[in-house]
Amino acid sequence: MSVVKKGDNIKVHYTGKLNDGSVFDSSEGREPLGFEVGAGMMIKGFDNGVEGMAVGEKKTIDIVAAEGYGERKEEMVVPFPKANFPADMKLEKGLQLTMQNTEGQPIPVTVAEVQEENVLLDANHFLAGKDLVFEVEIVEIS
Repeated sequence: MSVVKKGDNIKVHYTGKLNDGSVFDSSEGREPLGFEVGAGMMIKGFDNGVEGMAVGEKKTIDIVAAEGYGERKEEMVVPFPKANFPADMKLEKGLQLTMQNTEGQPIPVTVAEVQEENVLLDANHFLAGKDLVFEVEIVEIS
């Protein structure tokens, strides 16, 4: 019986949850997710967690923050002048925005706080600093 190893292309069905049981992502109702194991396409804990699994096998993978989206970094919360936003934009905590870095690449940010002159933008991944739990089923190995 074939089992998943680095370099395999696999397809999985998955449900990603936080420790409190809330679901943040799932392939339910969609095509299975395909990726090359060990190619850096997935977070480290997910990549490592599927190794050794067989087609049809289901498993729960617990991933600590360091093997997921990393720890939160306070230096990734930066002030941005309020004057640089469109005047009609309703700025409020939790608002999701997309900024561009100096190379023009998109960076998703979240409004962390609205101050008098500035808006604090958080560029941490929304799952940074969180331990994750994935329910995974191997659908295909090629």
